[in-house]
Amino acid sequence: MIPAAFGYTRAGSVDEALRLLADDDGAKVLAGGQSLLPLMKLRLASPGTLIDIGRLDELRGIDRLDDGRLQIGALTTYAELLDSAAEHYGVLRDALPSIGDLQVRNMGTVGGAVSHADPASDLPAALLALDADLVLQSGRGTRTVKANGFFEGPFQTAIGRDELLTAVILPAPRDGSGSAYEALEQPASGYAMVGVAVGVVVGAGDVIEYLGVGITGVGDHPYRATGVESALAGTTAAADAIAAAAAHAADGVTVNSDIHASAEYRTAMAAVITRRAIQKALARVA
Repeated sequence: MIPAAFGYTRAGSVDEALRLLADDDGAKVLAGGQSLLPLMKLRLASPGTLIDIGRLDELRGIDRLDDGRLQIGALTTYAELLDSAAEHYGVLRDALPSIGDLQVRNMGTVGGAVSHADPASDLPAALLALDADLVLQSGRGTRTVKANGFFEGPFQTAIGRDELLTAVILPAPRDGSGSAYEALEQPASGYAMVGVAVGVVVGAGDVIEYLGVGITGVGDHPYRATGVESALAGTTAAADAIAAAAAHAADGVTVNSDIHASAEYRTAMAAVITRRAIQKALARVA
């Protein structure tokens, strides 16, 4: 199909992109284009203007901060992320290779995927599990928000109309930590009908000090499964306790029902996949 008519501007800097965003209510940012352009062709999205930031090198790259955290530029691609220090995070090592196809992984960007906020996207679940920080910039300044709370609805985020996501910051590696991602994928599209990312930190006596469980594909946006987390935090996570906690994976969520899976099936599979992801993350603790 052919998209509706639109204007096009290539920004020469982040500051220019922010000025353009502030001046145009109908503008949409174009990064890798792997999600936005198909929507435009189907006329599910019809921005008045595209602001192309794809050549802004200042938004590329992965850097280790002084405190050990990993800062990922918004224009870093999936492939670049996997071939970096981020591959030490097991949850990313699990999730990234199965995202899209080779072209999507080479062209699709971290910032684009997170800003797009597809309800079945894998990366947001991983960021939720790791308790990542997201850096948002506008002409008014820069603010940092937690991944938890950033995703507000289907394709809806906490990004303001005049803001640009410029970086994602992952926590520093810790002793006793592990992470993993497990998914039940729709065979044709590869999208997660249920995807569960887990980050865990185990302390003295094998007691769980931190547990983050990010779930995608189940509700209308990726979310933290707080019922699962609270059931296991402060415990030694015995097998029966993990199974009991995983049963809370869809608590408080209006579960999706579509041609691929009913709400009842997704709810049951959310518990199963959550149990597997927790067990996998715990097995990687080092």
